[in-house]
Amino acid sequence: MTWLVHIPILLPVLLLPAVLWPLARLAAHTGRPERAARALAAGATVTAGSSAVCLILVVATLADDVPAIERYGRLSLANGRPLPEPVPDPAAVAATALLLWVGWRVAARLRRRWAVARELRAAGPAEDGLLVADWDSPRAVAVPPARGRRGHVLVTSGMLRMLDAHERAAVLAHERAHLWRRHDRTTTLAALATAVNPLLRPVESAVCLLVERSADEDAADTVADRRLVAHTIAKVALAAHGPAPALGFGGSSTLHRVEALVRPAPDPMRRGGPTVAGAVAVAALSLAVAAVAVVEFVELFRAWLPTG
Repeated sequence: MTWLVHIPILLPVLLLPAVLWPLARLAAHTGRPERAARALAAGATVTAGSSAVCLILVVATLADDVPAIERYGRLSLANGRPLPEPVPDPAAVAATALLLWVGWRVAARLRRRWAVARELRAAGPAEDGLLVADWDSPRAVAVPPARGRRGHVLVTSGMLRMLDAHERAAVLAHERAHLWRRHDRTTTLAALATAVNPLLRPVESAVCLLVERSADEDAADTVADRRLVAHTIAKVALAAHGPAPALGFGGSSTLHRVEALVRPAPDPMRRGGPTVAGAVAVAALSLAVAAVAVVEFVELFRAWLPTG
């Protein structure tokens, strides 16, 4: 177990997230954003989960300090059969602190997302899946479903005033695509993976961009006008302001989305390409490393158990 501890630390925690970075950059230009978003979110989740499992195993090596195991260890040493050397206690204690920090980050992310969802639902009841809030700020957001409540689209009066009928149709189609594809789940997985391992932040950013591009493609199919959707995105981006701009704008995402829409529609028969294949490979390797670490720990723990 001693030498194997370093592999879980280096692979799921450090090296595999770095492998996902170029895949995340490549995904920004993919013609299949929905598949790429799901693949990256799944790859990040499996990688983060595997690193958490390995961290738990390191913490579990503190079991060698249990009095019964200590007595058995001294007896085995006296008989010339020393027990396998576990992880040094300082490393296990550091892993414990790191695991507690990870748990706090995950809980904080979940609380923040739940609070935002509650605030959006508190804006009022929706009719036929649509709520128009009398707010001057131009906003449009897909409010995810909750227990006993269906998801709906919230759009502000400020947004409606600045758009014509065709542009409004594009905005509503975009937000309804988020609801239909349950993009809240995809982005939540990516956010929680980043909470476990901050090195996955570029992957989370890529997933957020890809779900917006996916909704853009669905909106373009619905209104049958890619340039209309591109024009609407640019128009809203210029008017959006504040910490939560409408339609998920931020940084260079608007440019990427507009550029994607002015290109021809993607071939529906195409697969996700290298992004999907790479994310699957990273997830498989993460699972393999976690499985090997679990097997090694079981063998270690069996050696620690008194045999009678």
